[in-house]
Amino acid sequence: MHNVLVTGAAGLLGAHFTRHLLDKGHKVIGMDDLSGGYEEYLPIHENFHFEKTSIWNDDTLDVMFKYHKIEYVYHFAAYAAAGYSPFVREFNYTNNIMVSAKLINTSIRTGVKKFIFASSMEIYGNQTPPFLEDDAIHAIPETPYGIAKRAVELDLETAYQHHGLEYSIVRPHNVHGIYQNIWDRYRNVIGIFIRKALASEDLVVYGEGSQVRAFSDVAFYMEPFEQLMTEWSGHAFNIGANEPTTILELANLVQKVAMENGASVGIQSAEARKEVHEAFCNHGKAKACLGFQDWTDLEELGRKMYAWAKTQSVREVKKITPEIEKGLYTYWK
Repeated sequence: MHNVLVTGAAGLLGAHFTRHLLDKGHKVIGMDDLSGGYEEYLPIHENFHFEKTSIWNDDTLDVMFKYHKIEYVYHFAAYAAAGYSPFVREFNYTNNIMVSAKLINTSIRTGVKKFIFASSMEIYGNQTPPFLEDDAIHAIPETPYGIAKRAVELDLETAYQHHGLEYSIVRPHNVHGIYQNIWDRYRNVIGIFIRKALASEDLVVYGEGSQVRAFSDVAFYMEPFEQLMTEWSGHAFNIGANEPTTILELANLVQKVAMENGASVGIQSAEARKEVHEAFCNHGKAKACLGFQDWTDLEELGRKMYAWAKTQSVREVKKITPEIEKGLYTYWK
């Protein structure tokens, strides 16, 4: 049994991985400020302790790490609205770089054995997919969110070089499942579509909806994540689905699932936004090293999420005030 800290414990990755670790007999300390997750998504278990806090006070962090004898850190906490990040730069860099730096410092000071970081496919920028892990070396991210994730990756390299902090990096992409925040207006496209369908609102695609992504079920991530606790230090791994699809095809799928549940929703187009048009990854390294396999059935995933969403209370769809209005898309005003 190990003492494992999971940040972002009330979010999608954190809620699932926390349960996975508990099932394997580990003690889990979950940390979340509940700005993007919900306390109801946290497990109830004798080996789970929850800290509702923002990662700001160095002294408090040091005390918490020492008190719980933290051995491993899985850093999932982030604000992952890539498309919105150009309009909230300070918010993005504060939550995604500065918070990570404090966790890394604390991990070094308290002798954490290993730091596992959830990065993003956003680091690859506008290259030709499928992206390989080594493509990051010369990549220029298209968004401040991607820049932030790549900065933390690089900082972990220097933390190892200077202080010996072991680390591994995962680059999950377009991952979905239950316990996802479907009330976020800026991210989680399947969740946004399902929320709109449940409210009898039309699904909105940007431009023609011809953007290409690959959507995966979070269930297939758990074993590879756990392996990284003790294996493959210094390595980065793409984790995600193999079958690309367009956003319009995804909207059609959610529309179909909604109709099966008695809802009637249309699909409408909004102004196109600046984004990478085709983005998905090669997962050969994760398959070879971690035994990773993705068996996502996108239609099945949509039905599972829709059925779960129907059982959830209606929540407020929060708005983050933009720091920059210039160029802001009309649907976010």
